[in-house]
Amino acid sequence: MMTRRGVQWISSAADDPEECREQWALDPRSPHALPAGRFFDVVAVGQRVGLETFDQLRRHGMPLGPVMADRASEQVGFFLPTWARGPFHRMVRQESADGAPEYRYLGEDSVVVVPGPMPLAGDRYIWLRAPMRRPEASLPRIAALAAMFVAASSVVARADRYGREQSAASVEGGATHAH
Repeated sequence: MMTRRGVQWISSAADDPEECREQWALDPRSPHALPAGRFFDVVAVGQRVGLETFDQLRRHGMPLGPVMADRASEQVGFFLPTWARGPFHRMVRQESADGAPEYRYLGEDSVVVVPGPMPLAGDRYIWLRAPMRRPEASLPRIAALAAMFVAASSVVARADRYGREQSAASVEGGATHAH
């Protein structure tokens, strides 16, 4: 659940912050479209990689800002400071030996649909980590996200490869037993 300071911060990005807060006062589950690039940018990644990234950041006590999920599009969004595009791209490239994993960077001229302050577990848009206040804008937070995002991408890719190899082996193994 979002704190009052979190609501103040995130709604400040709206074209009409007061109208956004009024909408949330009437329906705290209601998602709201906010422009990125004003008070925050968002790194959007696939759900499996995003959930693994989020879990690793939390588990290791690394700096972490607000994180949301869109269940319908199967995307997870990590909120970063508006100046983070360059450093994030560089850090992801530095961490990636085999080429950078896939992500979308949503900054100026992008719109992000954010969950309301109190979404229910089954809602399309949910907070994995709701804003509690204005997040700290630090290079360590950007570096932590870049490192864990690349690591999580690698883990998910390896798990997929392993699953395909095991499926192929069981199909081949089943064929030999049939003879």
